[in-house]
Amino acid sequence: MKIKVLLCNCKGLCPSFKSTDMNTLPFQVENELDVEYTVAHPQLCGQGGNEVLRETMQHADAETYILSGACQPEAQGKLFKKLMRQTGFPEERFVSVDIRGTNNEGILARLKQKVEEILAQAQPAPASR
Repeated sequence: MKIKVLLCNCKGLCPSFKSTDMNTLPFQVENELDVEYTVAHPQLCGQGGNEVLRETMQHADAETYILSGACQPEAQGKLFKKLMRQTGFPEERFVSVDIRGTNNEGILARLKQKVEEILAQAQPAPASR
């Protein structure tokens, strides 16, 4: 199982990211969570961000999950649905997390919860006797 984390802070202009330090957050995520890597981009829904996401999806194998920390999950689903269709990346392995309105520790807690959920669902069910 591979979990790749992509972070966005809405160009750094959104007031809901005023307590977030995107310079240190990727290191914190990689240091504290069981993920393959973390990338921060100022605008995942923009041209450059879409290309980062497209390449991540295109080079993903059947064990890869993409954890997208950005705006509202419903918005992310709409923004990135076309990319998932184009690349064939399964929607169920694209996990959106709303990281707005908190600091790095709050973001880490939200991401940790999702990482734990992904890892738990990947564990085989215990054999019944």
